[in-house]
Amino acid sequence: MTGRRFFIDTDTATDDAVALIMALRQPDIDVIGISIVAGNCSVEQATQNALYVRELVGSSVPVHVGADAPLIRALETADHIHGVDGMGDIGLPLHGRIPDSHRGVQAMIDAIMDHPGEVELITIGPLTNLALALKLEPGIVDAVKRVVVMGGAAVLPGNVTPLAEFNFWADPEAAHIVANSGLHFEMAGWDISMAHAVIDDELAAELQSLGELGGFAVGIQAVLREFCRENTDRDGFDLPDPLAMAIAIDPAMVTRESERFVDVIHGDGPARGMTIVHEHGAPGREPNCRVIYEVDRERFVALLRGAMQA
Repeated sequence: MTGRRFFIDTDTATDDAVALIMALRQPDIDVIGISIVAGNCSVEQATQNALYVRELVGSSVPVHVGADAPLIRALETADHIHGVDGMGDIGLPLHGRIPDSHRGVQAMIDAIMDHPGEVELITIGPLTNLALALKLEPGIVDAVKRVVVMGGAAVLPGNVTPLAEFNFWADPEAAHIVANSGLHFEMAGWDISMAHAVIDDELAAELQSLGELGGFAVGIQAVLREFCRENTDRDGFDLPDPLAMAIAIDPAMVTRESERFVDVIHGDGPARGMTIVHEHGAPGREPNCRVIYEVDRERFVALLRGAMQA
């Protein structure tokens, strides 16, 4: 296959699965590898989930197991959001599949360094694998073409604490390393998902009607949909990872953005994982982030529909 080269880093749960489908079914995208990181669920479960999605769409993209825990802290998953199996607990056979390697961090490094200036890296989980890759091979900073990160929140509140989004909170040390590595990244945060990527029941029913993939994409949101119904004022469920993937696929769907220096608070305490956007400049620091504030929802939904159609 020829076209744009994507490498995806994921803690595969319900919204990650939809994002993977979007990338794997995009005709001009060559997904050259997937690395798995612990986050929404254990790295073992996330690996099985990614392999299931790969099989579902008929892909042969290599899947590589990466970090099984944050850099310096115990793993805290989100099974109350995504289900114990990370895929809505709807009875899918999520076991027994064999990954291509257990070298997820090295696979990320190799993909980028073997194709300098060509690989677009999309991270839709905690940044543990990317932080480790940057420590092992700082040359990634100059060799990668583009990095799109689903993480953080330019506009508060967060989704796991009032100050933090889950992916940055889950491994704040990794997020801090990435932010201070010299890497330029694009931040598709929790805030834009809440503004532009909530799927109401009417749209969910439409997606389900599109065929097997649409039915799967909506069906696995069962635990998330119930959580939202009971604990939030959302009219439906949100899809932050698919929105980040849509921005990776179609950068022009962004309608408001700014170049800023972004940092992440590490350590413990109430500000753990908080995104710091230096709106008025950071003395001595050049902007390191395309901070995304608004997107065209209709373009996002159109990409989502297209990926789910039989």
